[in-house]
Amino acid sequence: MTTVQKIKEIEDEMVSATDLGSDAVLSIAGQEYVLVRSTSRQLKAKLAKLRRELLGPTGGGGGWGPRIRCRKNRYSYRGFVGFPSVGKSTLMSKLTGTHSETSEIDFTTLTTVPGTLKVHGAPIQILDLPGIIEGANDGRGRGRQVIAVARTCNLIFIVLDVLKPLGDKKLIETELEGFGIRLNKKPPAILVRKKDKGGIAITNTVPLTNIDQDEIKAVLSEYKINNADIAIRQPNATADDLVDVIEGNRVYIPALYVLNKIDAISIEELDLLYKIPMSVPISSREWMNIDELIEKMWETLNLVRVYTKPRGLAPDYSSPVVLRRGKCTVEDFCSSIHKEIAKQMKYAIVWARVQSMREGRKSG
Repeated sequence: MTTVQKIKEIEDEMVSATDLGSDAVLSIAGQEYVLVRSTSRQLKAKLAKLRRELLGPTGGGGGWGPRIRCRKNRYSYRGFVGFPSVGKSTLMSKLTGTHSETSEIDFTTLTTVPGTLKVHGAPIQILDLPGIIEGANDGRGRGRQVIAVARTCNLIFIVLDVLKPLGDKKLIETELEGFGIRLNKKPPAILVRKKDKGGIAITNTVPLTNIDQDEIKAVLSEYKINNADIAIRQPNATADDLVDVIEGNRVYIPALYVLNKIDAISIEELDLLYKIPMSVPISSREWMNIDELIEKMWETLNLVRVYTKPRGLAPDYSSPVVLRRGKCTVEDFCSSIHKEIAKQMKYAIVWARVQSMREGRKSG
């Protein structure tokens, strides 16, 4: 039985367990219902372990087949993800000036097409990825290769057809979630520390509303973890959050939902689209609302520009060094240019608007 078949079998079993649980609420004692819920959590843990096998090739052999390769620059990636023929390539070509094949047929883009967009003087690298289809995370089409590249991005543009945004949004989120990508989420505030003995010790600084201690132990048992300290500091933590922490291979990436082809809808329909969180309605063909998309991208990336100033000369405003807010120390700045600079530097002079300061390498 293949991994995909095993996943399908467990998903069917989870549906059966859920149905049994809802019947048990009405007709069986509470203790028996807890056992059904616990079984469901164990199935989720098994499902997560099988999903992990799809994250990469195991053992020797051919792996995933032909890979989608691209070279990463120091500004990292922003990738367009979406179903075929939603306008990704048209938007990419107009934003960056890079030719990305476009047509009315599906799967025109067959490999990753990189391009660079300058925003506030800073170069931002963008990737046009091949279209994915439902079942991509299980290996259909080139979905696994496409999503593997998406895991390396620090911002994902999910491009949707404005005529069917919600259905496609849900399908793409499901595909990315199944491949370990968590969109617009922060890592769970859960600590799992394995130890040699002492059993399972669970502490929580917030009430456990969506998971209880029996369910926590059931998930740990599935991973053969019999001795560990578990600290939960996240409100409304779930068994899925615990599985994500145990697996340790999840990536948490911000996403913007780009609702394309707004030239085909009315103003009233456009007002409704703005209610979708983290969304920007545009028309890549008519070049409508692109400025808002670019500004929203810059805001979501949370970037800052740092300019160099040669001794005795004016600052060089033509080529800023781009850093992420929260990682703006002198050492971060030096490492973004070349790792050897940070090792050799003694101090730096930093100008913050109207005043200058002499800073050490750890200073922000």
